Order: sequence, then C-alpha cells, then structure tokens
Amino acid sequence: MSNFLAVATVTEALRHFIERNLQPEVGFAVSVRAQKPPTEPFPDATITVFCYQVSPDPAQRSRDAPTRASDGTLLTRPRSVLDLHYLISFYGDETLLQPQRMLGMVVRGLHEWPVLSDADIAFAASQTFLVGTDLPAAVDRVRFTPTHLDIDDSYKLWTMLSQTPFALSLTYQASVVAIDGRNVPDPGRPVLERTVRALPNGRPAADAGGQP
Repeated sequence: MSNFLAVATVTEALRHFIERNLQPEVGFAVSVRAQKPPTEPFPDATITVFCYQVSPDPAQRSRDAPTRASDGTLLTRPRSVLDLHYLISFYGDETLLQPQRMLGMVVRGLHEWPVLSDADIAFAASQTFLVGTDLPAAVDRVRFTPTHLDIDDSYKLWTMLSQTPFALSLTYQASVVAIDGRNVPDPGRPVLERTVRALPNGRPAADAGGQP
C-alpha cells in the first residue's frame, strides 16, 4: 500500500539515486535537481529530473475492479496504479563533454540497478516535505525502463516546455506506482462452519444448504 505521497517519493528517490551514482568517477561538482528543464541553461554542471507525464498502467489499471457493489457498499480498497514518465536532462561545459559524461553514468547506474532500493526510498521518506509517505511498505517495487522518443515525439515534448531550449536528455518510465484510497471495506462475515469431503468418482454438486 502507498498513499498520495508515492509519486513525489519516487521522484526524490530517483534524484538521490542519480546523485550517489555519479561518484566517484565524475571528478567535478554536479547538482541534481528535481525540476523541469530551465529556460536559461545552468552555468554549472547540473542534472534535472522532471516527471513530465503520468499515465495509468495498462496491465493493472483494473486490478481492483469492481470496488463497489450495486448498492454502493465498498468491496475492495480503491487503488490507482500509475506509470511515471521522466525526462532526465544534462547541463555543463560542452567543451569538456560534461553532459555526455554525466549521461553515461546515469545510463550505467539505471541499467545495473533498475529497481529503486530500500536505501533510496528511505532517504526520500526522511525528507521533511515527504513526512508520512508509506512507499517503503509498498509491495510492488518501482522499476525504471528506458524509453525512446522519435523525432516527432521529442519535438512535441520540448515544444510543450515553452521557451525551454533543448538539452541532452534521456527518458525513462517508472512502473508501477500505486496510490491506495482512504476508505477500507468492512471485514467479511466470519465462516461459522467448514465442511470438506472427498468423494471418489463423484460429480461436484451443491444444494441450497451447501451440502454436496
């Protein structure tokens, strides 16, 4: 289970993952920020992590259906299962190929360890602006998969970021992130009696009283 802070917790955990995976080879100071690409490029080496799109996970979007009976009684706890789409952009001294060097480290790190670790999630959960997140207790682990944007998709994305100049970037999809509803269904009625019988060569049948 995870509450409404799940999306923000994943973003902060990803930011921290990238920050710690730059060491020790990077050799220069790098700022890793969770924000959209800026309208004015950063003067110093910087990586931005931007969640630019959120979509329902197609494989699990109806996993909790139906949530209510015909009379409105809650049957299961509602859950939204999402995929997060990230744009990771790189800024730095082009004469020293800093953006390309940082990109290589991020690709290596996310390929070697594509699942958010407990340590990164715990770091994110310790931030004051994420107090109360319960993502560390979630059953589903968030996995990052590289995605490809063709020329048209890339053009549309950067055009959407009005007055933002293009920067060397990667796109990744984070799956799955679940957000649970606040309402919990009442527990089912207890089973008063269990009757199990084995009938060889018999045909399964049940009458109104539940006897075979």
